[in-house]
Formats: sequence, C-alpha cells, structure tokens
Amino acid sequence: MRIGVGYDVHAFVPNRPLILGGVAIPHTMGLDGHSDADALIHAITDALLGAAALGDIGQHFPSSDERWKNAPSSVFLRHTLYLLQVNGWQIGNIDAVIVAETPKLSPFVENMRQSLAEILQISMQNMSVKATTTDGLGFTGRKEGIACMAVALIESIPSSTVQSD
Repeated sequence: MRIGVGYDVHAFVPNRPLILGGVAIPHTMGLDGHSDADALIHAITDALLGAAALGDIGQHFPSSDERWKNAPSSVFLRHTLYLLQVNGWQIGNIDAVIVAETPKLSPFVENMRQSLAEILQISMQNMSVKATTTDGLGFTGRKEGIACMAVALIESIPSSTVQSD
C-alpha cells in the first residue's frame, strides 16, 4: 500500500461556473484556472499521482498546453486512473476536504462523492468528501477562493488483473 497527499487552491473570479468534484455548484463566482479549475479534482489527482510516484498534475496536464484550456478536470482524473491501473495500482480509498467560507457546500457533498466515485470506478464507501470553513481567517475566510486537500491510499493490483496497452 502507498499513500499520497494532494493540495490545490484557486481564487474566485466572476463570469465562470463553480465546479467542485465534477459538480456544478450554484454561486455568483467560479474558480480561476486554465482548465475548469475544479480544485477538488486537482487535489485528488495529485494525491493519486503522488501515491504511485507518477509525478504531479502539472507534469501531466500543464497549463501551458492549450489542449487543457477550459477542459473538464474529470479528464485528468480518468487519465490518472488509467495510469494507476497500467502501473499495477488500484484505489483503496480517498479522503478529501474542501475549505471554503462560501458557498455553503454541505448540500452538494453527496453529489460530489457520487460523481468522484463514478469517475474513479470505486464504491462511494471509499470516497469521502468533507467541507469546512476557516471561521473568517485567511484567503478562504475573506471569501477570495477555495482550497482543497486530499489523501489517497492505493494498493497493488494482483498481477493477473493488471491492464496493459
């Protein structure tokens, strides 16, 4: 077994949808970024890549590459799942937290868990998403953006089930 940690931050900007965990969240602002700026998926992607020692999101999906301009971050997560599988890994579980003063995210947590579990082809029992605030402290407390953290546990796939190219 191996463990990886991921962290991502994006600032709020007007005239953009807010997407977290592959779910559109009603809000007056979205997150700034080259892709759809889904900070939750970005943190999870980095946690999975790190656990497998496969680099980071910036290496695989650089913001300098126009292919990823406004791309849905679910593409990053699906490709990361593929990389895990061809390298002999399967996901054990993921625990993620969203740090945001606004909007109130608790009504959307189950939808995010379901979306992420479907993308990653895992049981919802193995996909945890939590939301918290910083009680007004820091950039998230000032409602300037959102931070996300994730921890992923991966396990070796039995050799008879490893996919190949």
